[in-house]
Amino acid sequence: MLLAVALAGLVVGSFVDVAVGGLFRDDHLLRGERPFRGEPLASARCPGCAAQPDRPALAVVTWVANRGRCPACRGRLGVRGPVLELSTAVLFVTLYARLAANGQLAAAPAVLAFAAVGLALALIDAVTQRLPDWLVLPSYPVLAALLTVASGLHGDWWPLARALIGGGVLFGFFLVMALTYPAGLGFGDVKFAGLIGGVLAYLSWSALIRGVFAGFLFAAVVGVGLLVARRASGRTQIAFGPFLILGALVAVLVPSG
Repeated sequence: MLLAVALAGLVVGSFVDVAVGGLFRDDHLLRGERPFRGEPLASARCPGCAAQPDRPALAVVTWVANRGRCPACRGRLGVRGPVLELSTAVLFVTLYARLAANGQLAAAPAVLAFAAVGLALALIDAVTQRLPDWLVLPSYPVLAALLTVASGLHGDWWPLARALIGGGVLFGFFLVMALTYPAGLGFGDVKFAGLIGGVLAYLSWSALIRGVFAGFLFAAVVGVGLLVARRASGRTQIAFGPFLILGALVAVLVPSG
């Protein structure tokens, strides 16, 4: 089963690469446009001559098969695609194994979907300081459906109710912070917080608390580090999304005991 999860991670990682590929090609993400332009698995394309493989392939397959060289121009193939695919596969396997150890495998589809969306959002936010609605908002019904199925499989509806409460509470908490201090928190973070609260609260209250605390802690540590290194000032805006998703993933992966 872990092999199937790893393969799913490679495929999903390829689509994550497509979703964020526009960050390295043009500015359409900055304009809030969706990046999908009929170029599935576009990370396999040579960045030099734009040659495509004869058959659609994962970037890591193309890279390994050609030893990192374009078969057309012999230029070096980029490593972004392979790295993203392998990273997503490792993340999927690690999350699946942790959920299996916790007896929460029914929630695996929702958690893995959340991880994929979170990875894409973290990369986008790190570059653009935006969490686009075209990726955040559709995730709500998708994750709600997956968590509902998970509760149905277990025959226990309290985790689903807990997810609704946790998502609403964290959304409200971030909304108050954004209204109180708009320079430090954007409404993209508010909308993303609802997703994080729902998924983590479904697993447990402690996962929700750990995830939020870890996200703020990581952001504070990096912020202080940048100030000490004089790479930022008190007015420098730092993307919060990557720290939120990192804290959420840590909350899932680190045992509560």
